Amino acid sequence: MSFAYRITTDRLVIRCWDPADAALLKEAVDSSLEHLLPWMPWAAAEPTTLDQKADLLRTFADQFARGEDAIYGIFDAAEERVVGGTGFHPRLAGDGREIGYWIRADAIGRGLASESTAALTRVGFEVEGLQRLEIHCDEANVRSAAIPRKLGYSLADERDGQGHLVFRIERPEYTASPSASARVRAFAADGTELAAT
Repeated sequence: MSFAYRITTDRLVIRCWDPADAALLKEAVDSSLEHLLPWMPWAAAEPTTLDQKADLLRTFADQFARGEDAIYGIFDAAEERVVGGTGFHPRLAGDGREIGYWIRADAIGRGLASESTAALTRVGFEVEGLQRLEIHCDEANVRSAAIPRKLGYSLADERDGQGHLVFRIERPEYTASPSASARVRAFAADGTELAAT
């Protein structure tokens, strides 16, 4: 499967990582470690060097090019600052993906996680042709759990393998959800527009 390379919203650019983004990513993560550590397992290995960040982003870009995983950076509109990260992760069977997200500490409370997740939800169904999307989060992460509820996801009866809450939305429910009206444009790697609203 190939994914939209670049997605834009009113305030954000969500795109495939590039190794040239390493310094921006390092600054965002290093400045937010205290905020990220309770919720993001990968944060336990931070801080890492600039070279390690560039290597990681090369891996993400390679996975993206092969259609294995779609890991995106979330940037401000000018692409001068990393606001966070998100992606369509292949952790579900069939035509489903899991959306994960994190936002840097000094950008919390501005609705950016909701804006980027609504955009991915719309692109997932309308551009990628997915049938189901899920968001998993720690029950104690109240702020994170509010996002899928706000966007029309339903809380499932089961927990995932880590004991996290599972929020799910399927194509029939999507059309009536707030995510369906998200203002978003999506582009292929060559700049071809895939969707616009």
